[in-house]
Amino acid sequence: MISKSEQKDFNEIYEIINDGASAYKGIIPEDRWHEPYMTEDELKKQIAEGVQFWTYTEDDKIIGVMGIQFKKDVTLIRHAYIRTSERKKGIGSKLLEHLRTIAATPILIGTWADAKWAVEFYQKNGFRLLPEQEKNTLLRKYWAIPDRQIETSVVLASTNWPGTGVL
Repeated sequence: MISKSEQKDFNEIYEIINDGASAYKGIIPEDRWHEPYMTEDELKKQIAEGVQFWTYTEDDKIIGVMGIQFKKDVTLIRHAYIRTSERKKGIGSKLLEHLRTIAATPILIGTWADAKWAVEFYQKNGFRLLPEQEKNTLLRKYWAIPDRQIETSVVLASTNWPGTGVL
């Protein structure tokens, strides 16, 4: 079942993000990896900045989370993670499809360039990689991330993304 998260879900969301993010260890640049991948304070900050988490629950246990953030003229998909033990069961696709139904503006997704499985997942679900220069512009416009993360990330866009060049 997919539902909007509640305050009581915070600890499980935190646990799932860090469990799921373990896949990045040894893949993303070493200088961008830290443990925990996302601190409790960072998660609180993300929520305070408008990231709304949606959860996928089975047998009263949250097994997947995905955030959505409405920013200016776009919708961002943020922090998509599935428990390691529950991957490859279509949970991410179900969460993504649900979030697509509540997005009223084009969707952008940023992820690590070397997380090939994540890039392929979004492409399989109809998103397209944007060119390097457009990616750099968008990451600076809609995300608050360091330059090093911009260098090592990609942005994917939904089919209704109007961008064809640099903003």
